[in-house]
Amino acid sequence: MRGAGGGANLLALRSHNTALVLDLLRTAGPEGISRLELAERTGLTPQAVSKITARLREEGLAAEAGRRASTGGKPRTVLRLVPEAGHAVGVHLDRDELRAVLADLDGTVVARRHAPLDLGAGAEAVLGRVASVVGELGAEAAGVRSLLGVGVAQPGPLDHRRGVLHRVTGFPEWDGFPLRDALSARLGGVPVVVDKDTNAVALGLAVGGEGGSFAYLHLGTGLGAGLVIGGSVHRGPRTGAGEFGHQVVQLDGPPCGCGDRGCVEALCLAAVARGETAEAARVLGTGAANLVGLLDIDRVLVGGRTVEGAPEVFVSGVRGVLEARARRTGEECGVVRLVSGEERVAEGAAQLVLAPVFGQDG
Repeated sequence: MRGAGGGANLLALRSHNTALVLDLLRTAGPEGISRLELAERTGLTPQAVSKITARLREEGLAAEAGRRASTGGKPRTVLRLVPEAGHAVGVHLDRDELRAVLADLDGTVVARRHAPLDLGAGAEAVLGRVASVVGELGAEAAGVRSLLGVGVAQPGPLDHRRGVLHRVTGFPEWDGFPLRDALSARLGGVPVVVDKDTNAVALGLAVGGEGGSFAYLHLGTGLGAGLVIGGSVHRGPRTGAGEFGHQVVQLDGPPCGCGDRGCVEALCLAAVARGETAEAARVLGTGAANLVGLLDIDRVLVGGRTVEGAPEVFVSGVRGVLEARARRTGEECGVVRLVSGEERVAEGAAQLVLAPVFGQDG
């Protein structure tokens, strides 16, 4: 493989090939996979696979899982991933609470934390709380040999590539704050990845096998969308995609914290505050129908703290609006399904660190 510069980037190539092998080791599970199978499935030469697996064994990331009968010659040694060889912390920073998990290479949660949080308390207080929780998780989980990094997911908008926050609705003081670099410095140089809460959940779903193209709509203290197009999280050229809650659906409607009027988020949350959950679901469905019409996605998944307070109402409400649209247009509506779990965002945040290890979108 040659690049424009006249040669292959050997470091990038080696990392890519290693990720391919690691992903197959993870997929194989405890039963393991042989070097010959690894070569066949990756397209790499047996020699390349032997070098990669030898290095992974030296680093403690792979180990023997026994031997398997061969069609000819001596039995083959099979290898497995060592999940406890690496860990990531996933942090969900919401407007009023913090949830954090410690996950191993398999994505299995081995420790967790939950605490109240005031996002408006200032950067120093929030960073201190996050650093304290990360330290607690690392100390609690026995056998943690390598902390690969910390993934932080929170309401947007933000710049995923630079780890810089923009004007979080209701908290304009965070605008321009370099969260990634500031937290990494507080943690002594531990790598940090920052993304929107909705993208974190969408990534976790994609890594977990949710294929095709879908939108994850998260209604909690705010409203946003995580978009997966063709199996990859769609963030856009400025990583600002998914600000779903701030599409205007009612001109001259009630004011929204973003400064506009008649946004889906403002209408949804106002209906919830009035106890009109069915109306909130109808508004959410209207926004979802706009999204389906715009992107032609396969599925709409809904979740978040507010949705989980009345899951049947929200799922049936959104589905009803999409089915009405389908009757008008003649197009099949996207499947609507609930995504539950209080720690979904934190688990997805951990995947911001783990997924790239296996060559997946992070």
